[in-house]
Amino acid sequence: MFDTQQKSTGTGYTTAVAFLVVAFIFIPAALMFYGHYGYVSVSLAIVGTALCVGLAWMNWKSSSQLSIPSIAIQDGRAK
Repeated sequence: MFDTQQKSTGTGYTTAVAFLVVAFIFIPAALMFYGHYGYVSVSLAIVGTALCVGLAWMNWKSSSQLSIPSIAIQDGRAK
């Protein structure tokens, strides 16, 4: 089932998912927990969420680039 000789294709999404969890779960939860809904708190929450989403997107794009050798190795093993 799991081939120990197979090389990684460079698709590590753990960091991107962690950024999204921070953006959509922890930042809103912190805003609700502290209960300060002023302009500064909401603005900081929006900026923090946008920053985490941007970092997740950049990490996702850089992690999802498959190289030609990794595609060729997978194709060759399928036969």
